[in-house]
Amino acid sequence: MTFAPEWLALRESADAQARSTELVETLRETLVNRNPLTIRDLGCGTGSMGRWLAGRLGGVQHWVLHDRDPRLLGLAEAGMSAFENVTAETREGDLTSLRAADLEGSDLVTCSALLDLLTAEEMNALAAACVEAHVPALFTLSVAGRIELDPAEPLDAAFQDAFNAHQRRVVNGRRLLGPDAPAVAEEAFAAHGASVRTARSPWRLHAGALQSEWLKGWVGAAVEQEPALASEASEYLRRRSTASAVVHHVDLLALPGAV
Repeated sequence: MTFAPEWLALRESADAQARSTELVETLRETLVNRNPLTIRDLGCGTGSMGRWLAGRLGGVQHWVLHDRDPRLLGLAEAGMSAFENVTAETREGDLTSLRAADLEGSDLVTCSALLDLLTAEEMNALAAACVEAHVPALFTLSVAGRIELDPAEPLDAAFQDAFNAHQRRVVNGRRLLGPDAPAVAEEAFAAHGASVRTARSPWRLHAGALQSEWLKGWVGAAVEQEPALASEASEYLRRRSTASAVVHHVDLLALPGAV
């Protein structure tokens, strides 16, 4: 699955405002004696996670940017060049095949808005790889499956349920985690002996370009999953276009027993 750079750019500010800075402070304490840092960014997109996190971690850093889309990798690598004492390299390919040996020499594994696209088996393998390699993991903005629209109306629940079912769909034989991702990730890391902390990281949207594009995508996926909602979709979109929205996400920090 690939994402348009335009969509990733549109959401970057909301992502930055939503991510948990408290978890980053805990992470900084863990990494305080490590310099330089080698950081792997999984599913990096255009590099928004790096642009948000590099300055907060400080020091000399080397980012290894993983993605399946070479176009996005080029944008991500170029974006990291703005930071002093930060270098970057790119790795194109399937990140679900990463194992502990691939993470050797890393000080942190991170990702943003990725875990819902994994299966339970892939999530467990990723957690096992991080813990076995003794590498902390900071995974941000995993969808939580809960939307609050204000003012609320009865149809909100029907569209939310259909969207969540769409997020859990089977793609090429893979059952995606969708909104189950935060709980599955927490359970996977804990089962492998990591210490896990989570924090809420909601988008707070008001009338504007991001709210409009998010709402169209949300309703479109719901209708794809439940075609019976199609007759309601256009009028529902018109009514909800001026509603404010809270789109709930979860951030997760996993610290192996010895890091």
